[in-house]
Amino acid sequence: MTARSYTVDIPGPDAAPRAPGFAMPDGAWDTHFHVIDARHGFVAERSYTAPDAPLASLTALHEALGIARGVFIQVSAHGTDNRAMLEALAERPAYRGVAVVGSTVSDAELDELHRAGVRGLRVNVLFGGGVGFEHMAPLGDKLAGRGWHMQLLLDVSAPETPWEVIEALPCDVVVDHMGHWDTGLGIGDPGFQRLLKLVGGGTGWVKLSGAERISRQDAPPFDDVVPIAKALIAAGPERCVWGSDWPHVKLPVAMPNDGDLLDLLALWAPDEAQRKKILVDNPTRLYTGAG
Repeated sequence: MTARSYTVDIPGPDAAPRAPGFAMPDGAWDTHFHVIDARHGFVAERSYTAPDAPLASLTALHEALGIARGVFIQVSAHGTDNRAMLEALAERPAYRGVAVVGSTVSDAELDELHRAGVRGLRVNVLFGGGVGFEHMAPLGDKLAGRGWHMQLLLDVSAPETPWEVIEALPCDVVVDHMGHWDTGLGIGDPGFQRLLKLVGGGTGWVKLSGAERISRQDAPPFDDVVPIAKALIAAGPERCVWGSDWPHVKLPVAMPNDGDLLDLLALWAPDEAQRKKILVDNPTRLYTGAG
């Protein structure tokens, strides 16, 4: 088969990530990153065409940051073709994965994904290539008995967000990038308040990631995100996890250094014990059931 060629329209990540300015705890997790491989093609409805983001580059990133384990998230540009993610997961069996499938997925297919290390499914209404809200309820029923979670990439401030469906899901729910909303709306925004309720209610989780996506500022330290992250940690200290979001596809700002992004966690959680929960204890419980 002749390989297809694609025109890349977004930049790759900073190739020289620096170490964070605080001591990383042993066993730290990065719960959100993607691998991208043009050999597997891209869906026509994608929102961007990214350069390859190979496992070797991710490995170098995690070595620089002091990351021991991680979670591969199926990238929207590959749609429901999970091969690149699964190939990388096979090379890192201590890691976990979150796949993208439609609601017609069979139990046998889910069993195969589980054996590969997948522990959740993603609904994404913000970038082309994801599956939408209509898949949540039927997928949630399939996840409930497996100990899997539903991961949501959505704008929590959007009026069309189906909160009643989300709150009724029979499985845990993980919300990407602190709700991926405009922080200029303020903590009192009704959608953000629903997110706080979800995280504080025992079934919701949130990823402390994507500050560069939700801030109205152009570069770290993204001061307007500090009260947002602190409010989430206060609402659910046992339900917050951290993710790099590498390789930072389709950013609204200049490409940041991953060390600068990890350093933001020290602003949001100045207490070392709380950072250990976010980086080690909470993700270990979410992705392995241990702890």
